[in-house]
Amino acid sequence: MLVRCVYASRASTDLSPAMIEDILERSRVNNPAQGITGILCHSGDVFIQVLEGGRDEVCELYNAIVRDQRHAHVRILVFEEIRERKFCNWTMGHVDLARVNPGLLLKYHKHPVLDPFTTSGVALMALLDELVATAAVHTRMA
Repeated sequence: MLVRCVYASRASTDLSPAMIEDILERSRVNNPAQGITGILCHSGDVFIQVLEGGRDEVCELYNAIVRDQRHAHVRILVFEEIRERKFCNWTMGHVDLARVNPGLLLKYHKHPVLDPFTTSGVALMALLDELVATAAVHTRMA
């Protein structure tokens, strides 16, 4: 059975490009063996991550993220059984939302900033779908 888990968190320390690259590299190395795919979006101190794969594997990875000292205020936004993956092309894709047109964020939020803690799961999934459709997802940091 496949599941999708979308969560948001805040960085517990200042984010640096090296920290984000470390998270992405570890994901890209470890996720294939677990059958996990997804994307990581960030803006300021906020992360949104999508994890797709088997239920046990996704739950174990999510639990490890909750225990990771780099994350605070971790919240599940969407958890659902799925027939197919939306993010199957990435062991861990990457979106720096600071580089995305603010109008796209305004389309799904009250203000043109990323605030997943006050956005519905439906609106957040629509934003993620649009990021994929507009080729905003990268396999490497730019």
